[in-house]
Amino acid sequence: MARIPYLDLAHVAGPLGERLRERPPLNLFRLLPHAPGVATGFLSMGQAVLRDSSLPPRLRELLILRVGALSGAAYEIHQHRKLARKAGVPDATVEAILSVKGGEAGWRAVGLGDAECAALAFTDATVREVKAGEAAYAALARHFGPAQQIEVLVTVGFYMLVSRLLENLEVDLETVDVENLELRHA
Repeated sequence: MARIPYLDLAHVAGPLGERLRERPPLNLFRLLPHAPGVATGFLSMGQAVLRDSSLPPRLRELLILRVGALSGAAYEIHQHRKLARKAGVPDATVEAILSVKGGEAGWRAVGLGDAECAALAFTDATVREVKAGEAAYAALARHFGPAQQIEVLVTVGFYMLVSRLLENLEVDLETVDVENLELRHA
């Protein structure tokens, strides 16, 4: 059971309530209205990462799953495992993302391409060390221009936040089938 009560979205007034009712009925969205100002920014950032980013959906989902794994966020892994499948990530690759120790050599061993290996090694360094070392950053920059470097960083950072919200608030898994939902919103 979550540490704070879930709200009935039918009772959330105004534009925030409208935005939340347009989204999948996820438990996280039932907690956010406790902090309406934060909720509005959170939803906007989520949309930017999930819908407005130029990162390929496959790569985005690999990054999100890796952040979830490194953060110990079971809810995040559960939901994005399904979304990764929808983005064309094979189950074996998902399992590797969740279990491999990391590093470019580790990612190559599971058959990922150079750009994905660089982005995942950068993700590992960012989550574990805050500031990735020069080698990890240089590898990322070889494959991604400035806009996509920022998008990788924002995706990793946002999902670190999401993972920490989910874990600290002890958000329960819901029975919503996100695999069949259109990914239009955060």
